[in-house]
This record gives sequence, C-alpha cells and structure tokens, in this order.
Amino acid sequence: MERSRRRVVITGVGLLTPLGCNVEENWQRLCAGESGIGVIEKFDASSLPVRIAGEVRGFDPSVVMERRELKKLDLFSQYAVVCAHQALTDAGWSSPLADPERTAVIIGVGMGGIASMEEGVRDFYQGGMKRVSAFFIPRLIANMAPAHIALRFGLRGENFAIASACASGGHAVGEAFRRIRAGFQDAAVAGGVEAPITPLGVAGFASMKALSTRNDEPERASRPFDRQRDGFVIAEGAGMLVLETLEAARARGARIYAEVIGYGANDDAHHMTSPAPDGRGAAECMRRALEDAGIEPTAVGYINAHGTSTPLNDATETLAIKRVFGGHAYRLAVSSTKSMTGHTLGAAGAVEAVYTALTLQRQILPPTINYEEPDPECDLDYVPNRSRPAQVEVALSNAFGFGGTNSTLVFRRFDPETQS
Repeated sequence: MERSRRRVVITGVGLLTPLGCNVEENWQRLCAGESGIGVIEKFDASSLPVRIAGEVRGFDPSVVMERRELKKLDLFSQYAVVCAHQALTDAGWSSPLADPERTAVIIGVGMGGIASMEEGVRDFYQGGMKRVSAFFIPRLIANMAPAHIALRFGLRGENFAIASACASGGHAVGEAFRRIRAGFQDAAVAGGVEAPITPLGVAGFASMKALSTRNDEPERASRPFDRQRDGFVIAEGAGMLVLETLEAARARGARIYAEVIGYGANDDAHHMTSPAPDGRGAAECMRRALEDAGIEPTAVGYINAHGTSTPLNDATETLAIKRVFGGHAYRLAVSSTKSMTGHTLGAAGAVEAVYTALTLQRQILPPTINYEEPDPECDLDYVPNRSRPAQVEVALSNAFGFGGTNSTLVFRRFDPETQS
C-alpha cells in the first residue's frame, strides 16, 4: 500500500443548520446575509436568562429512517445520519465509491446525547431502574454518530468520534484527510454534529456567561468582531463531507468542490475555556496548517474564522491572524458565518469547512452580518454585512475549542482545466 502524499478532494457535502436542511438553502441564505437565530421553541426557556438559539427547523428524518428506528437514536445521531446521506448522495454514492473496508467514518461531536442524558436522569429519579430505557447508553455515547452512519451505509473502515469541544468537526475532517493522503484509507465520510439545545445545555453555557443575552433581538445577537458583541448564540446542526483521492474522483468523473491541502492542530495549554490572550496557540495552529500545505501565507485569500461573537475570542483570533500573516492580514478577507448560524459547537468546524469549500467553488465570500460598530482590536476586512464576489484560490477554516484545542484546515480551489 503506497504511503506517499496522495491528493485529497471533496466530492460530496451535506448541511443541516439553522439556515436550512440542505446545502442549497444554506448557501442561498448565507449569501443573502440572513440570520437563522430565533426564540427557542424546543422547550419553555422563559425561566432562563438566555431564550434564543439557532435551531434546525423542518428537520424530517423519515427521508432516511423509518420512524420506528428513531427511538434508538438521540437527535444528534439522527442529524448525523441524515446529513451523511445528503453528502453521500451528492457524491454519487449509489454504490460504494471505494472498498467499504477502506472507507472511514470520522465524526466530531462535542456534547453527545445530552437530551437523552436529561431524559434518562429524569426517568431514573422518578421511577428507578425500571424506568430507564435499554437505549439510554446507546443513545447517549458520542461514537453512535459515526456508528449509525456506518451501519446505514455499510462502511467498514476506521470509525470513531472525536470529542474536542468546538474544534471537533475541524479535527474530524483533518484526521480523515491525513488518513486518505497517507494511504491508510481511500475515502471517508467526515464531519461534525451537535444537538445541544436542551434546558441543561442552555443553562450550562448561560451560567458561564458565554451566551448572548439579546433575547429581544435574536437575529442581531450573533455579531462577531463587532464592538457590541456580548457572547455566542448556541446552535445545533451537522456538516458532512465526502473525501476521496483525486485519482479516484477523476476516474469516476465526480464533481469536485475543492481540494484539501493542509491541516494543523495543537493546544494553547493556557486555560480551560479562554484562549491564550496573545493568540499564540491559534497562530501556531495556522502556521502548522500552512506548512503542511506547503504554501506561503500570501497565497491565502480568505479565512472562515472561528469568530464566535465573544469579546475575547474575536480579538484573540484577529491578533493570531496578524501574527501569522503580517501585512497580508489586511489584504485577505475574514468572515464568520456564525453570525448567521450561531455556534454549532462540535459541528462548527465541519459546517464551516463545507461553507469554505463552497466559497472556493462559487467564488463568493459569505458575509459577517450584524457588523455595525468597529472594534479597534478587530481591524481586518470581515466582509461586513454583504456577500461579495472574489477571486480566491486558497482558503483557511479555523475551529478552536474549550481546553485550548485548535484546528485549521487549508483548502484550494479546484480547476479541472489547470490542475492535474
């Protein structure tokens, strides 16, 4: 088995976010600068200090699963299976694109089945063990997202979940890329998923003072890099990508969204929840990704930022970008699509990887909406409020998480006429 650095491309994508339950709806609303944030409808949040979130609306798992199956799966696993089905269908996987034994499923999950945990605890304390469902543990554990994808599509390669907080989805895509490039796997379904909008999930983040409290204007609550930002908006969803070798994709005439060319990962080793204030961890992560891709910083034209809308994260990420790119930082575009989706936690890195691939394919920069008052500490081009066409060859996607864990992915526009 050849262990050379094989080229890896994206041939299928899937999205479930507060902007829509498919890729095209997501992209159209993203480019229109629409917000998916609203008042929480999943439960009565009136007693909480935060009553807004980015909920997935109109989700219908019956397109993939029979309703009798759903009791076996927590919502996060349902999202994972449906979103993977989108990506595989998009890739033309009516029959296996690669040997199922060499097709990985690697999924990032931040919190797992928190809804099932709440339900199980409530049932236990109300009625003892006899009230606890036999599906309690299988619904709860994080690796059931990739497990159910493998079961559904018969994929028998490497299969595991990555739990690295808000960097989980980015790490999952990066680790799949590494395995295919090195020859350990030939294809992969990689992505991230999260379903954290529950009473305990919202209360937990609210108690940390991490969430925006703009309850009366939810669509304006997520405002990355804006001086009036006051916290992130919790959200749910999934993003999935089908990765395979360029050779295999060409052999079957597949549509190629973009090429994955680099991946960096590291840790700040600074604090449980706060990034290193000098941006050193995020900066080193981006440097590692660029080195892995074999490109100079000046080759990058766009960064899909982690951009959470918290005071510390946005200033720190801006500083990190300037540490890596120097004067070029002021010539590249930086935007946070979380301004429209909210923060999907463990899914964010994968959702934003899909958005970045689409940016390169369609040559349109998504905006950072709700950018109204500049912050002197955030002084880059954040593509304020309106999408715009641009010629971009190389883009980065950042995903950073609690515990100081960092992920950066590097993508290159694929032109079949010029790239062999």
